[in-house]
Amino acid sequence: MSSKVRRYIRDEIGDSKFCIVIDESCDESQREQMAIVLRFVDKNGYIQERLFDIVHVKDTTSITLKKAICGVLSQHNLDVSNIRGQGYDGASNMRGEWNGLQALFLKDCSHAYYVHCFAHRLQLALVAASREVIVVHEFFSKLTFIVNIMCSSSKRHDELQAVKSAELEHLLEIDELITGKGENQIGTLKRVGDTRWSSHFSSICSLINMYNATCVVLLKIIDNGSSSLKRVDADVAYNIMTSFEFILILHMMEEIMGITDCLCQALQLKSQDIVNAMQLVRTTKELIQKLRDSGWQSLLKTVTLFCEQHDIYIPDFNNAYIAREGRARHQKDHITFEHHYRVNIFLTTIDKQLQELNRRFSEQTIELLTLSTSLNPKDVYKIFNIDNICILVQKFYPMDFNDQEKINLRYQLQHFILDVVSHSDLKNISTISELSAALTKTGKVNAYYLLDRVIRLILTLPVSTATTERSFSAMKIIKTRLRSKMEDEFLADNMVIYIEKEIAETFTSDSIIDEFKSLKERRAAL
Repeated sequence: MSSKVRRYIRDEIGDSKFCIVIDESCDESQREQMAIVLRFVDKNGYIQERLFDIVHVKDTTSITLKKAICGVLSQHNLDVSNIRGQGYDGASNMRGEWNGLQALFLKDCSHAYYVHCFAHRLQLALVAASREVIVVHEFFSKLTFIVNIMCSSSKRHDELQAVKSAELEHLLEIDELITGKGENQIGTLKRVGDTRWSSHFSSICSLINMYNATCVVLLKIIDNGSSSLKRVDADVAYNIMTSFEFILILHMMEEIMGITDCLCQALQLKSQDIVNAMQLVRTTKELIQKLRDSGWQSLLKTVTLFCEQHDIYIPDFNNAYIAREGRARHQKDHITFEHHYRVNIFLTTIDKQLQELNRRFSEQTIELLTLSTSLNPKDVYKIFNIDNICILVQKFYPMDFNDQEKINLRYQLQHFILDVVSHSDLKNISTISELSAALTKTGKVNAYYLLDRVIRLILTLPVSTATTERSFSAMKIIKTRLRSKMEDEFLADNMVIYIEKEIAETFTSDSIIDEFKSLKERRAAL
């Protein structure tokens, strides 16, 4: 069955250009497994990301990985020269300019452009920014401390949910909550993880949602804890949670992480294209800048209301702020509470966030991606730039167009811009992935085949390694502690069928029986 799935994927690709997306992880037996995902545009103009194989590698050096990848590609008659993109994380064995995996493939195929996973870049930016600002770094340490206290035992977890359940029942009785399917679910506190995308935002939201219940349980531990250590830890956690500065940072990070979480979720879509991803990065920066310029008063109002509802002391913002718990002699400048909260915390945190995002998503340093935005059909092709598209082809894809096609491309684009106005299916679209599908659907692909070719090449460029990450999540389901002796080939076959189940479901039982029968002559058939 897995062989039939791979042949189906191979037929989908045909003679098209494709991209390789690679990542590695250890399985239950501590064997290093490499996931190979192929990204391409199918005959209907839709982006596809297919898990093609899982290969065991003895080490993760770039040479070993390249040899394994080339072995799989050659086995299925996929030419390395047709690779038009490489998607990896930022590890040195992958992105190294001289001996990294991307450099080795570039030697064989100069147009196999490497794109560092956008989702990894975003996560690195968020983690780096949170560690740069001391108070924010301390906040996440405190948040982890609180979550660990509450989730360290099943007894506390049950108490937390019981208190939350009682709180919801009371709010429903006084008509403070809306009832309905899926509403008012009883959750729990979630831990923060540097390697888990969106975990910071989820942890913050869970604490805000469970704030009352968490405080009630902490007070119970303070009064009735089984040991002095537990009572002291609960007291420290309660004091942290009832401080104005902690509540301010809690809501501030909810605002910032809420903006970046939308980008994070979008980057993990299989159908995401590089141009739209860059547009999402740009709008994320703009929203964070807007929060910096005009979001302080709104945030302060939200925090003040929250503190009033939970009887948390609110300091006088005009009073002098003394840091280091009253040791004023260590403080160089005499500032007010308002200056400390607005400048030292709010503005500094957002500035660091913007600085990291600009550093890790610098468009000026990636000419290929900058020129690719010229294909964006948003706002009725407002930024559609014929000159830049021609430069894109001439500079980055010269081998995919002959000399005459490069000349014809400009005239074809001019005809397209005039023609698109009279076609609603082509005019009212916002991404190049939608444009690719619309060209095929309307039959315009025959008239504008050169434009279609350019679009397909850009859509082939990878956005993130989320598909490989998802395959490793599936690996934990298939190869468990009780099935830890599963052979590598059997594991790969199971994973291909499990992940690409929509393909496997199209095969009939008779076709699988015939496939098995054709492998060799059976005595029963004689």
